[in-house]
Amino acid sequence: MLNLSLPTDPSSHEQQPHKHRPLQSLLHQVGTEESYIKVHQPDGLCNSGGKQPQTVRNEVGSLIGGGTPYCPPCSRKKRDRASQQMQSPGSPRKTPHKGRHAVYEEYLSSLQVSAGLKRGELLQTGDTDILIDGVERRNRALDGDIVVVKLIPHDEDEEYKARERNVCVDNGELASECDGDLSTSDLNKMKVDTLESDSCGAPTSTYKLGKVVFIVERKHSRAAKGYLRLPQNYCQTAAQSSNKKSSSLSYVLFAPTEHRMPRMRIQLASCPKGFLQQLHDYEQTLFVARIVDWPRHSHLPEGQLSKSLGLAGEIEPETEGILMEYDVDFSEFPEEVLHCLPCAQPWIIPPAEIAARKDLRKLCVFSIDPVTARDLDDALSCEALPDGNFSVGVHIADVSYFLSEGTALDAIAAKRATSIYLVQKVIPMLPRLLCEELCSLNPGKERLTFSVMWTVTPEGKVKDNWFGRTVIRSCAKLSYDHAQDIIVSAEKGESPTVCNRLPPLFGHHDVQTVCGAVLNLHSIATHLRRQRFEDGALRIDNMKLVFHLDQETMLPESCFACVYKESNKLVEEFMLLANMAVAHRIYKAFPHYTLLRRHPPPQEHLLAGVQDFCRDLGLVLDCSSAGALHHSLHNTFGSDENSQAKKSVLMQLCSRPMKLALYFCTGALQNEEEFRHYALNVPLYTHFTSPIRRYPDVIIHRLLAKTLGYEECVSLDVRNMQMLAEHCNDKKRASKRVQELSTELFFNVFMREKGPLESRAVVMVVQDKSFDVYLLRFGLQKRVYCDNLPLKEYHYSEHGSRSTMTLMWEPEDAGNHPIKQIIKMFVILDTILTASKDPQKYTVMVTHPKRSKPMGAPDLSLPAL
Repeated sequence: MLNLSLPTDPSSHEQQPHKHRPLQSLLHQVGTEESYIKVHQPDGLCNSGGKQPQTVRNEVGSLIGGGTPYCPPCSRKKRDRASQQMQSPGSPRKTPHKGRHAVYEEYLSSLQVSAGLKRGELLQTGDTDILIDGVERRNRALDGDIVVVKLIPHDEDEEYKARERNVCVDNGELASECDGDLSTSDLNKMKVDTLESDSCGAPTSTYKLGKVVFIVERKHSRAAKGYLRLPQNYCQTAAQSSNKKSSSLSYVLFAPTEHRMPRMRIQLASCPKGFLQQLHDYEQTLFVARIVDWPRHSHLPEGQLSKSLGLAGEIEPETEGILMEYDVDFSEFPEEVLHCLPCAQPWIIPPAEIAARKDLRKLCVFSIDPVTARDLDDALSCEALPDGNFSVGVHIADVSYFLSEGTALDAIAAKRATSIYLVQKVIPMLPRLLCEELCSLNPGKERLTFSVMWTVTPEGKVKDNWFGRTVIRSCAKLSYDHAQDIIVSAEKGESPTVCNRLPPLFGHHDVQTVCGAVLNLHSIATHLRRQRFEDGALRIDNMKLVFHLDQETMLPESCFACVYKESNKLVEEFMLLANMAVAHRIYKAFPHYTLLRRHPPPQEHLLAGVQDFCRDLGLVLDCSSAGALHHSLHNTFGSDENSQAKKSVLMQLCSRPMKLALYFCTGALQNEEEFRHYALNVPLYTHFTSPIRRYPDVIIHRLLAKTLGYEECVSLDVRNMQMLAEHCNDKKRASKRVQELSTELFFNVFMREKGPLESRAVVMVVQDKSFDVYLLRFGLQKRVYCDNLPLKEYHYSEHGSRSTMTLMWEPEDAGNHPIKQIIKMFVILDTILTASKDPQKYTVMVTHPKRSKPMGAPDLSLPAL
């Protein structure tokens, strides 16, 4: 499967009875002989102009089945009546309006696609990146769509570039083709730069070139939040007329806030009543609109308003718009789902169920989670053995006990696939009765669990393991801060038992027992972690912002970077150990039907570009393996401010060539080498430890239960499992983006309420009129435009990665000479962040050199952590 990017992570089938195929009713039907390409749009490496070419890359790369390739049209359920009106790629194609120039090529028919794939003229799989350059070649495909691509010779590409340049020059002609609904700036926004080289210096001749000729499945929701705007021609006519009504207007423009979405034409009749007479009132009103049709002859698609959200910049309207745009189901759970839950409350575990499990209720078991966590799906135990070793356990909520396959509850959990953690709330995968009560491993409550237990030496060597269903009673809900206090107290030589911040304990276990278990786990985890990185694992840290909210207004009161502590590492190591152990156990039993998680190697040309970039700067970056890259990033730099700033920049640059990890069914890939997880550098990995918030973990629990002989009726079907894996990948990716947008929203609100803010920043990229900086306080990348600074003049000198910008600042005192400042890679600056007129944006200004802090001075703007 191939993957397209814009700027901003089966061989055999076994038929089964219909009752064991619940996913068919809620996931997309995919032909077993299908070949297709998947479209994504992540950021590139060093954006040299604010825009980048789109890139198609191989992300799954395997046919499902064999025989004649077949590309079915999208069978996704239409989200509303408007989307049902959209023309399907496989349906009869509309003839362009008479006399209108066709902007986009006509899609091929399913038969033509099948024949083209068979002849090798169309792209079905591949290992090299495919450049799809420009909106015309993207041919109305959007982020996430599954498409088929035709390769283009490079000589034809030169003709295309010339045609694109001609179109850009004659904006008047293009505007007339669009009935005057686009201004010059609109056209520029639609264009995607046809760059001579990518951001890492790789010439476009190294890419294969392609264009979209068929959309197999519209994965993108076609929805966006944005504003209603008048067409430019109407504004000009109205300005010349004393009576606005004298200007005929049948539609308005919808301008999405998401830059990857095109503007839409919205029929005026569907706009709010009195829209034209109250334009000022609607200027900052957010709407949700959905594309319903995109004819070949039109640069812009036809859209339909779905909902009026409220004022832009307000948290709830913005949040609802984000959720709708990414097709997140945030509705209340329907009655048929709630009827699947236990009726009797309070619910108690049936005695027969306890008798069928290993009873660990007397064992010292506790959870370690964020202080605000309410869905506690994992707990730990560590018991010293007479021979000096330890019995270590990872105990995971047994969600599959309540989630029977084929039920309405199972169907909606599979459809949602993941819980989504916004800044101010959680959109749960499961009803709250399960995720916060019956399944959550709350202290003092008897809970059903699935456990992995090991005998481990003090040096972290695993001697044996055991898997099974258990029942536990957690004795404490520790936060990461609680566990960190215990670890730090011990390191200082203090008795951790004197810590008065520990939460209440339940059962017969005392503080000394709990603290001892935490310290033993920490010691073992330290050895496990050291060994893991010696074995070639990679970790790239990206800063995560955390907000403290006012409990009444839910507005952000403070914002700070989340610190990754020893207590976080402790939990991470044992979750990784459990996930890897379960992956090996299930794969050994079901080599064709296991749901695993793989992490493909990074994009070679982008990573090589980073390596060359660093070499020009005199930095050695070994990208030969995950372990070598980890060593280069973590063991090369010192602890001073400048060294840590360089490390932060390189972390950002190295994260961009990385591909997203993917769920997959082992029977869908022929080569076991493709099963590997690049960052962890392990052959097999899966997700077992978070079934409350991830549906793949529920599937893994069912497979493990069948492996251990607990279950008889578990669906084993490669096709359905791969469909589920792809669906979960889509939802995981959407969830990640929604969470990022939620953080951006709250940061913008924080800026508006508490700004201006100060932050040290390090220069990442220097361009001809601007430079990008990484804000060390917030972990954000932002562009600084020289024209917005109080400069007398500035000069750009291009030398590849050593390019410089000379800023000549206006003197603070009249009569003095301008102050000269050199901007180049890794230079540390003081910056000020201020709110913009647009409630969804903020600007970054560089502090005047005379007011900047000296190198190494403490950043007093940083909050105490």
